[in-house]
Amino acid sequence: MKPAIPPQALLRKMFDAAIASAQPQRCLPAFLPQPVKGRTIVVGAGKASAAMAQAVEQHWSGAIGGLVVTRYGYAVPCRRIEIIEAGHPLPDEAGLEAARRMLNKVEGLTSDDLVIGLFSGGGSALLPMPLPRISLQQKQAITRQLLLSGTAISDINCVRRHLSAIKGGRLAAACAPARVECLLISDVPGDDPLDIASGPMVGDPTTCGDAIEILRRYHIATPPHIEQMLHAGAAESIKPDDPRLARVHCHIIARPQAALEAAAGLARAHGFTPLIISDRLEGDATVLGREMARQAIYVAEGKGSVAPQCVLISGGETTVTVRGSGRGGRNVEFLLSLLCELHGRPGIFALAGDTDGVDGTDDIAGAVIGPDSLQRAANASLDAQAMLRDNDAHSFFQRLGDSVVTGPTLTNVNDFRAILITGESLPTIMEPR
Repeated sequence: MKPAIPPQALLRKMFDAAIASAQPQRCLPAFLPQPVKGRTIVVGAGKASAAMAQAVEQHWSGAIGGLVVTRYGYAVPCRRIEIIEAGHPLPDEAGLEAARRMLNKVEGLTSDDLVIGLFSGGGSALLPMPLPRISLQQKQAITRQLLLSGTAISDINCVRRHLSAIKGGRLAAACAPARVECLLISDVPGDDPLDIASGPMVGDPTTCGDAIEILRRYHIATPPHIEQMLHAGAAESIKPDDPRLARVHCHIIARPQAALEAAAGLARAHGFTPLIISDRLEGDATVLGREMARQAIYVAEGKGSVAPQCVLISGGETTVTVRGSGRGGRNVEFLLSLLCELHGRPGIFALAGDTDGVDGTDDIAGAVIGPDSLQRAANASLDAQAMLRDNDAHSFFQRLGDSVVTGPTLTNVNDFRAILITGESLPTIMEPR
């Protein structure tokens, strides 16, 4: 008989299994197209894009070249495809230069040529090329306001597409008449290609009017000339029926649901019944934390659809409205809210983390909690409720030594949340045979 594994260790193994399921080396090769008689150019952006480019190189037999841009620290060695690192979540000059060079790479292609697009979460910030008359600084300011206001990612991306010279189908249009095969790792609820990296290879059905409504709804300060461009329709994106997109094909090669299923399989192997609630939960992270705590208590009391000795698994992308001055991200915000609502309930453990290894702006993926977390916090003179109000969850979990740090994961299938319910007494969690 193999030794038992602590609940927090099982949760970390589940998180690692979710990340491993979405590694480009595992999921990309089956989607590669056949070589063509013309040129093959690779372009891409996102936290997984460099690892995706490496997988392409290792499984491509013909001539190939190109350029992808990834987050600082997420580059991997490639011989024929150039890797550029740039700023995320706020765009910078390196990303702007990469976007300019990417558009130059696809100039003058013919119908005999092939473009392989490699896009994952983070691509929006990493390709920040604004339309003429819009400066990078102005786009940075609008993006920062949207991120701090708790705006849903689909709304943020709508605005980004209408301020960009490369997103909202514009990169795909620049590739015409070449054939385009776009490979996508989804980090968005619903797996809509339009929202992955703000859809540089996808026609955009939203309008300048939609972008205006979003900016007004969230009270985003916008320079007058940008408002005028939107009202005049001068910032309109490429539409799905544009003939330049006729030879563009998009394929989701990894998605959040599959990552949750990989974690569920590991939980089942250790004797826990997994319940995948959803791969697309959205809304305020603090509110969701409270709701999930109540659900976990309900299950722990034997009232749910699954009995204790189970794990509640979910994904998606919550939002945080920043009101304090602390350090945090949506996953640790969720977890701290969950912890406060559980009030030290015995037999409930949880982990929440971002599968890209970065929750918020810190190189911390998330954190893990147990029934003793609140008491340990009190012993360390940490006020959990006050730190939640100050959006300071990273500081809270770091002080407890409960942060989850993965380093660059080289993929991104959005948030991962798992609540392990054991009952009042700890079970024997066995390693699978």
